[in-house]
Amino acid sequence: MLPDSFAAELAHAHASVPDALPGAAFCALADSLLALLFPQRAERPLPTADAVAADLYHFRSELAVLLAKVPHLPAPAPELADEFTSQLPALRAALLRDASAILASDPAAQGLGEIISSYPGFYATALYRLAHALHQRGLPRLPRLLSEYAHQRTGIDIHPGAHIGPAFCIDHGTGLVIGETAIIGANVQIYQGVTLGALSVTKGLQGTKRHPTIEDYVVIYAGATILGGSTVIGTRSVIGGNVWLTESVPSHSRVYHRAHIQISRSVDPAAELVFSI
Repeated sequence: MLPDSFAAELAHAHASVPDALPGAAFCALADSLLALLFPQRAERPLPTADAVAADLYHFRSELAVLLAKVPHLPAPAPELADEFTSQLPALRAALLRDASAILASDPAAQGLGEIISSYPGFYATALYRLAHALHQRGLPRLPRLLSEYAHQRTGIDIHPGAHIGPAFCIDHGTGLVIGETAIIGANVQIYQGVTLGALSVTKGLQGTKRHPTIEDYVVIYAGATILGGSTVIGTRSVIGGNVWLTESVPSHSRVYHRAHIQISRSVDPAAELVFSI
């Protein structure tokens, strides 16, 4: 049996915490918003403009209700809900550019509908752009809850504080990490397993530029690690798979990891293959 003192300790911990954030409801609302903005993600498309307007009004009202439960808001909940809702046209346009960039770069993609409805890279980018809009308004914790929700569902970890330009393309994406102070330009393409991280995780570096800057039209292939707040990857550079970078490279660079691979085989074709890597 657990001691009564443990229950009392937990009761004190629960009592000392302010009202819990509506994290689950907020993430569900974000999914509903994506289904509203992109009918490819909806179970049933809305039939008329009046129906769309009604759902937009419901979204704004529900957002205001949830925000009202968040302590230490930078502005009244209805005002924040109005500001965020007014951004939806620009947000949808930005996400359509992201989807178009994926379509243009992925030979396996069959169309925008497939990308919007099923690609994890698009979904993670969409939730990042929602979370970033909230982060820019100084909302506490909710942006991070949303980004971690995307992380759990896709394996793609993008901090809401990162700055990502238009036409962003994540191909596959599992294991991708983009840190809080990373800056990514326009038309950047990133594959799975890439880390845009910090050289050090010392707490004293909080609030400083710790993550790299990726300029326009850069391609970063799978498994590459790029670290440091002063590290800049120049425009139209290509960073190959498994590269480890802690210093800047100029524009139009090609950076590759060169591994030594040796393959040997017995004279007997039925014998076991031996690989040395």
